[in-house]
Amino acid sequence: MEGKALLLVVLGLWLQSLTASRGGVAAADAREFKDIESKFALRTPEDTAEDTCHLVPGVSESVAHCHFNHSSKTFVVIHGWTVTGMYESWVPKLVAALYKREPDSNVIVVDWLSRAQQHYPVSAGYTKLVGKDVARFINWMEEEFNYPVDNVHLLGYSLGAHAAGIAGSLTNKKVNRITGLDPAGPNFEYAEAPSRLSPDDADFVDVLHTFTRGSPDRSIGIQKPVGHVDIYPNGGTFQPGCNIGEAIRVIAERGLGDVDQLVKCSHERSIHLFIDSLLNEENPSKAYRCNSKEAFEKGLCLSCRKNRCNNLGYEINKVRAKRSSKMYLKTRSQMPYKVFHYQVKIHFSGTESNTQTNQAFEISLYGTVAESENIPFTLPEVSTNKTYSFLIYTEVDIGELLMMKLKWKSDSYFSWSDWWSSSRFAIEKIRVKAGETQKKVIFCSREKVAHLQKGKGSAVFVKCHDKSLKKSG
Repeated sequence: MEGKALLLVVLGLWLQSLTASRGGVAAADAREFKDIESKFALRTPEDTAEDTCHLVPGVSESVAHCHFNHSSKTFVVIHGWTVTGMYESWVPKLVAALYKREPDSNVIVVDWLSRAQQHYPVSAGYTKLVGKDVARFINWMEEEFNYPVDNVHLLGYSLGAHAAGIAGSLTNKKVNRITGLDPAGPNFEYAEAPSRLSPDDADFVDVLHTFTRGSPDRSIGIQKPVGHVDIYPNGGTFQPGCNIGEAIRVIAERGLGDVDQLVKCSHERSIHLFIDSLLNEENPSKAYRCNSKEAFEKGLCLSCRKNRCNNLGYEINKVRAKRSSKMYLKTRSQMPYKVFHYQVKIHFSGTESNTQTNQAFEISLYGTVAESENIPFTLPEVSTNKTYSFLIYTEVDIGELLMMKLKWKSDSYFSWSDWWSSSRFAIEKIRVKAGETQKKVIFCSREKVAHLQKGKGSAVFVKCHDKSLKKSG
């Protein structure tokens, strides 16, 4: 009997020591991560704006408590520099769009607000520590729960893009994807790869550059390519709808509440373009690989052969070339941002030699679905017996192109040359290539040769095999 009692006592003591040691391990775990300052909030589709539940590295129960979905993908959103010390209005919008697109996913918002509201150079320096925090969190999730790093997609805005890059470089295994949303330029334009976002930081790195105006290192967004695919909407320097006139109109309509949006309008457009790609999945915006934005403006880059075009945003094709692909596209000034790109080639002929500079034209396109009229464009030079290529785009899908009209505008100022001479060119054909459909069409003048005269009526062109269309102006 005594032997039995002794056995029970020994068993009790052993169990007690076991639970104590488990508690000790948990406490040691938590202590190991005590120096992590960044917070990891798992937001929910029901509450995209508040950090109500935190995943705490070293505290396993926090993961169950926040209902983390171990079988689904995880998005980690990293904000940038902040003047106010508060989240900016885009954060809940991005969280909501991610959940709308991937309802079963985990959307984690990294809170490094206290470090992000210092003087810019100080906050820029903190990206190393924030990146380290994020990497340790991801490594812990992988080690503790066997969560696959291949399910992790980091999205970083401005300074947050570089924090995401540093995190990616420090994880035990490479994360699946990093999306850089206009990564910050100052202090990073000339930085070495380990200190900023770079293609080595994830299996795939895609970057949107939306505010690269100014000299390098003075530009708000980084100018050089830092991913596998770097997309420069509207050339990357500045975004449509972000000018002062637009700012005044928005303030008049919505009050001063959105004034912070206007200051950061082009910089933050990177986020809204990505949100657009999540919400409008059936109509992704197409971007085109090009050596320079000047070549793109001439319409020379609307090819989709050999991965030369790609989708902007969430549905991007993960193309990893040896060198980064610089890609370009035009966009609308508001959501949905998608436009339809066309290369137009015109050969100007004439009996007399004639060269004019900075000439304004208007082109109208008529398709099976809709039309887009009076699209303005300027040619830096127009010369007799030369062919010119240029890019135009429409905000509506006009369907298959059937007819075009071309008008040569008179100078905005009074010109004696216009008064005395009748500037004119002869045009036989116009060649058009549609970027989105990759279709090429040749248009002919109904009169065999159209005579385009400055300040006069439009010349009409129809598909060359289809001249039976009724005349219309």
